[in-house]
Amino acid sequence: MAQIRIENVRKEFGAFTAVQSSTFTIEDGEFFMLLGPSGCGKTTTLRMMAGLELPTSGQIYIDGEEVGQKPASQRDIAFVFQMFALYPHMNVRGNISYPLKSQRMKASEVKKKVDEVAEILGITDILDRPVGGLSGGDRQRVALGRAIVRDPKAFFMDEPLGALDAEFREHMSEELRALHDRMGATTVYVTHDQLEAMQMGDKIVVMNHGVVEQFGVPQDIYDWPATKFVAQFIGSPPMNFLDFNGMIGIGGTEVRVNDVVMPVPRSIEGANGPITFGVRPEHVKLEDSAPYRGRVIATEYLGTTQIVTFDTPNGLLKARVASHEVVNTGQSIGLRFDPRTITLFDAEKGGALRSEANEGVLNHG
Repeated sequence: MAQIRIENVRKEFGAFTAVQSSTFTIEDGEFFMLLGPSGCGKTTTLRMMAGLELPTSGQIYIDGEEVGQKPASQRDIAFVFQMFALYPHMNVRGNISYPLKSQRMKASEVKKKVDEVAEILGITDILDRPVGGLSGGDRQRVALGRAIVRDPKAFFMDEPLGALDAEFREHMSEELRALHDRMGATTVYVTHDQLEAMQMGDKIVVMNHGVVEQFGVPQDIYDWPATKFVAQFIGSPPMNFLDFNGMIGIGGTEVRVNDVVMPVPRSIEGANGPITFGVRPEHVKLEDSAPYRGRVIATEYLGTTQIVTFDTPNGLLKARVASHEVVNTGQSIGLRFDPRTITLFDAEKGGALRSEANEGVLNHG
């Protein structure tokens, strides 16, 4: 397996820039997620790593070798597509064995390797069946088998579970992660699903409009988003944003909002002008004595928890609280925020203001 390094990689299609000077490193054996909305550049980045697209500028290293201008056939990688891309005239065994036969491997060795891969994927009972009659999950296993059988340096997967229904998609994501852990393979996986990325990935790159917004481990990205975009894209419901014109108090430990003083993370650089106050719904506490208040406008029951939406002087705010807490539409309730869970953003530029708590975390990208 191999380390993969992306250095200042840029991709232009005529006047359109799909990827803007991306830089990050995928360590040997990591399960790495490229995450972002449609059109953000994540698939283009993956295709450049695989050699299916050549970068306009920048370098791509696989196992220490610069491969940016080399075709896919010279990179020793395997690619798994969203729509399976199987050979319909071949049975399962034929599809999995095709890469080995193309390398003129001995028939006995081909059979041995195909049987080993089929055992790993749990498809030994369908090896002689045509692929046309298989379920979506089995076809995806066959596509994975065809990639695994070559024992490449890295696996690249472009939304491989996107064609599956929600229930089976969750099951297959667990299988994929378990397969990765058994093989220790370097895997790069594209998805637009933030839950999939958080559940499966060792590291995540979040992209938007061709730009790497943040790079790091899932917990850091969730707890300390580097930009408003990341804070809004990661989390369900996403982070709340309250906008106000204010000044961080002396020592950078509080803000004054509508004559209410609210604590914020320690030692934030002083900022004047528009500030966005960010807090996750699960970090909003309902407390009658709290001076900052909101009016309940909606509740959403989710079993063990409920999502309560408040109208505040600075915008709408959602709180995730226990389902047994009694709240009524129209009720005015005090809202308490733990300063350790707050992220402040520059309202105009969208970047997070640094503090002792998140210094270093926001530098992963």
